[in-house]
Amino acid sequence: MPDLTDLPPAPTLLVTVLAFLLGSLVSGVLYSRARGADIRDRDLPGGSGTWRQFGRGAGILVSAGDILKGIVAALLARALVPQGGEALAALVTGAVVAGHCYPVFFGFRGGGGIAPLLGALLVFTPDVLLALLLTAAVVIPTYKATLQARLKLNAVPFTTAVAVPVGLLVGALTGGFWPLLAGGAVMAVRAAHLLRGGA
Repeated sequence: MPDLTDLPPAPTLLVTVLAFLLGSLVSGVLYSRARGADIRDRDLPGGSGTWRQFGRGAGILVSAGDILKGIVAALLARALVPQGGEALAALVTGAVVAGHCYPVFFGFRGGGGIAPLLGALLVFTPDVLLALLLTAAVVIPTYKATLQARLKLNAVPFTTAVAVPVGLLVGALTGGFWPLLAGGAVMAVRAAHLLRGGA
């Protein structure tokens, strides 16, 4: 486990809170409200939900916005606590994903957390991000062609179940294990909440 005691308390708290607040700016909610609706009445407010409800262009725009907030949170952390290392990366990644999943500005009803996780990993641990993307690129078409009809499970959760262990292995070798674990743990809590019928 990364050593948090070496982090300067005040700047670390500041960047963690800022990451949570950035995460809470859920692009899908902002976009749908600008269109006179709240996507959460019909779907999750991530890129795929926005795509289903408002079309491809809207889905891409929302995905880009949610990835961007992960990038900004990570860059702020690097700028304000440059000595933070993997411990800070784990805190900030977990915070920006938590903000997206449980946004303080929108009644703690957010999305699944994939896009801000990708953005934070892009800055903190690009090797892990590359491993996740390459795994997904192989698993998704293979799964759809072979197992999806039998298992009746969407490709995203199946791919996540395969890609995350691969990413954690790469992270253990390259130093990006804890940020992925922190973000993934928040996403797992959100997924369990949604499966139990949570909003």
